[in-house]
Amino acid sequence: MKSKIGIIISREFNERVQKKSFIITTLLTPLLIIGLMFAPLLISSYSDDDTRTVVVVDESKTIAQHLTDNKEIVFEQTQLPLEIARCEYEDRYAILHIGDSIVCNPADATLYTNRTPSMATEQNILTQLTLAVQKERMKMYGIDPQVMQEFNTPVAAQSLKNISSMDATIGSSTIAATVLAYAFSFILYILLVLYGVMVMQSVIEEKNNRVLEVLVSTVKPFDMMMGKILGVACVALLQIMIWIALIAGAVNFVLPQVLPDEILASMELFKHGAPPISGTESGAGLLQAIIMIFENIGLVGNIVVWFIVFMFGGFLLYAAMFAAVGSAVDTPQEAQQLQTPIILPIVMALFVMLSVINDPSSDVAFWFSMIPLTSPIVMMARIPYEIPTWEICLSATLLYITFLIVVWGAGKIYRVGILMHGKKPSLKELLRWMRYK
Repeated sequence: MKSKIGIIISREFNERVQKKSFIITTLLTPLLIIGLMFAPLLISSYSDDDTRTVVVVDESKTIAQHLTDNKEIVFEQTQLPLEIARCEYEDRYAILHIGDSIVCNPADATLYTNRTPSMATEQNILTQLTLAVQKERMKMYGIDPQVMQEFNTPVAAQSLKNISSMDATIGSSTIAATVLAYAFSFILYILLVLYGVMVMQSVIEEKNNRVLEVLVSTVKPFDMMMGKILGVACVALLQIMIWIALIAGAVNFVLPQVLPDEILASMELFKHGAPPISGTESGAGLLQAIIMIFENIGLVGNIVVWFIVFMFGGFLLYAAMFAAVGSAVDTPQEAQQLQTPIILPIVMALFVMLSVINDPSSDVAFWFSMIPLTSPIVMMARIPYEIPTWEICLSATLLYITFLIVVWGAGKIYRVGILMHGKKPSLKELLRWMRYK
C-alpha cells in the first residue's frame, strides 16, 4: 500500500506527463537547442553562394598583384580609370578602387557596390588589402616578406589533462568547456524558475478550488507539500533525462552524417594526437570541439550526474519556497511581491556565472558555488572545467542540508497559509507563522 506522500507524488507526476504539452515540449526542445547551436554552422559550411566578381582599379600599380581569388571572390583587374570602369563594369558585384598612396595611407581605398556587401565579403577584401599593404611596406623597408611569414608562424597547442602523467591522451578544449558551462547553467536557471513557478501556481489553483481544505482533513499539510514538490521534481527529472539522451544521440550519431568532410577528417586526426582545427574561434573549430567532448563519455557522464544532483537539490530548495508563497496568497498577482526575494538569488547566480566562466578557480567562483541559493547554477558553470571533487561534494552537501532547513520552515508556512483567505501576508507575518508550533 502506497504512503500518502507516494499517492500525491504519483498524482502530480501522472497529471503532468500525460498532457500533450509535456510530450510536445519534451520532443521539440532538444531539436530547438540543437538547431540554435549547430544550424548556423552547418548552413555556413554547406552554403553555395555565387562567386562574386570584384573589379580592381589599382592606381598604385603594386597592390592588385597580391590579391588572390578564392571560392567567394574573384578579382578582375582593369587599367581603365575609375569613372569609366564604374560605367563599363556596372554589372559586376563591386569595384575596388585603390589609390596611389595606399602604402603610406591605408585609408586610400574605396569599395563601390550595387548592394550592401555581407560582413564576410567585406572582411575578406579588407584582409587581403591589409596583407598586400604589409608586403609592400616590408619591401619599402628592405624586409623579406618570406622571412616575416616564417617569423609569424602560429602555434596550435593541444591540451592534455592530468599534468603529472605522460599517459594523458584525452584532449581538452576550453571553448567546449565554456559552451557546456553556459548550456548547463542556463538550462538549470530556466528549470528552477519554470518548475518552481509551476509548483506555486498549482498550490494557488488548488487553494482557490478549496481542494486543499478537503485534503487537509486526511493528509498532513507537510505531506501534501512534499508530495507536490517531489511529483513535479520527478517530471523535471524525466524531461531532463530525455533531453540529454536525445541531444547526445543527435550529436554522436546524426551530426557526423551531415558534417563536412574536412571537419570529420580533422576530428579523426585529432583523435590520434594532431592539433585541432586552427582557430578554434571559428565555426568549424567550435563544432569540432563540442562533438569531441560529447565523445568523451566519462567526462560527459560525470557532468550529467552532477547536473542531476544539483538540479534536484536546487529544485527541492526553491520549490519549497515557491510552495510556501503559493499557500500564502490567493492569486498569482499577489505572489509577485513575495516571490521577488526567491527570484533574486537565481538571477544573481546567473550574473555571477558569467564572470565565473572567465576564472573557474577564483575566490568569487568558489564562495558563490558554496552558497546554497546560488550554488546549483554557479557550480554547474565550474564543473566542466574539472575542479576538485571535494569542492563539488561540499557544495552538494550544503545544498541538501539547506533544503532540509528550508523545507521545515516552508512546511510551517504551508500549514497555516493553505487555510488563510482574503489577505496577503507580509514577510513579517510569514516569519511569525514559522514560529507556530
